[in-house]
Amino acid sequence: MVSFFNVLVYGVGSILVAGMALLATFQEKLVYVPVLPGLTKSYPITPARLRLKYEDVWLTSSDGVRLHAWFIKLFPDCRGPTMLFFQENAGNIAHRLEFVRIMLQRLQCNVFMLSYRGYGASDGYPSQKGITRDAQAALDHLIQRTDIDMARIIVFGRSLGGAVGSVLAKNNPDKVSAIILENTFTSILDMAGVLLPFLKWFIGGGGCKGPRILNCLVRSPWSTIDIIGQIKQPILFLSGLQDEMVPPSHMQMLYAEASENNRRCLFIDFPSGMHMDTWLSGGDRYWRSIQLFFEQYLPESRENDSHSGEAENFEFIVH
Repeated sequence: MVSFFNVLVYGVGSILVAGMALLATFQEKLVYVPVLPGLTKSYPITPARLRLKYEDVWLTSSDGVRLHAWFIKLFPDCRGPTMLFFQENAGNIAHRLEFVRIMLQRLQCNVFMLSYRGYGASDGYPSQKGITRDAQAALDHLIQRTDIDMARIIVFGRSLGGAVGSVLAKNNPDKVSAIILENTFTSILDMAGVLLPFLKWFIGGGGCKGPRILNCLVRSPWSTIDIIGQIKQPILFLSGLQDEMVPPSHMQMLYAEASENNRRCLFIDFPSGMHMDTWLSGGDRYWRSIQLFFEQYLPESRENDSHSGEAENFEFIVH
């Protein structure tokens, strides 16, 4: 006769196996949220609504996926830094336009906003491998332009965007001048343990040892903690201490890992900053921190007089 305990163990085990099978099958739908609840995938507004001059840019990623982006300038002859902006997980680039509008004004910069595959007007479906290719396509486009200072391309990433930007900066040490990370997590696995504490027993670092079987199943780990120490460029960490989604300790761990081998790291925290509003609650101090970072670590502006070759795999429309 099977004991109640055995039935319980088999039952719980079956539920866990079924749950992990569902995770393995549908994890991209859990990790990526291109469409906010109650809204559509399309852009609710364009930069024109905020009276911003912009280009619709169409790129082709290395695996053939067609991508959409906006390139926004404060004014036509702006030769300031160019921010390559990588957004948070949920929604699309249109939901970040108010932040970008103020960024243009406060930093006197250009902003290139990429829609990851599956987001906004971009084709395809999101994945870590795919989005990494998308980010590279965006950078490759920028370095072929003749109207920006290629010596001052800065990656800006918030949350998921920080993970995306970290990989790009590591892979392109001679093309990305600096990187700014805001409220970024150490890894998707660590975030799974935060959101669903019972999963911590199944999560571990490095490989598939023992019960840490979730490590083998996750296709989009976005393990920034394993990347950040390999970045050689200057890094600015902007952390909201009231972040309700990503524990502020994640940013502190990233900074600690980065600063072991990189002396050009700055960490700024904002006591009232939450996940999405650190820039707003930080006020003037937020923007001044970025300005001082630029002054300390970015090269002086210079005219680009050595561009060669034709830009490939993109087209743009000026509005």
